[in-house]
Amino acid sequence: MNEKENPEEQEDKEEQEAPETRESPEVVKSMKDLVEYIAKAIVNAPDDVVVTDETDEQGIVLKLQVADDDKGRVIGKQGRVAQAMRTLIRVVAAKAGTRAALEII
Repeated sequence: MNEKENPEEQEDKEEQEAPETRESPEVVKSMKDLVEYIAKAIVNAPDDVVVTDETDEQGIVLKLQVADDDKGRVIGKQGRVAQAMRTLIRVVAAKAGTRAALEII
């Protein structure tokens, strides 16, 4: 049962397999704002929170920098807070058709 597919269906499958990456400035800004908002809410020194972004061939890399005393708060017990932020970033990126990662430095 090997039927030929409609060319339109074939194009739809190709689009689903290889999504287009679109790192628009609005998407990057929304992800940066989200990470900054979460980090400032949980640290003791919110003025020391800095979020920068880089774009490479695999997508967007957000780098979160906090005071040394606050790194534990941002990472959380067993890395749960950091993992939650990474999950939120991936959701925003997936909706925009790109990939994103979060590094805590």
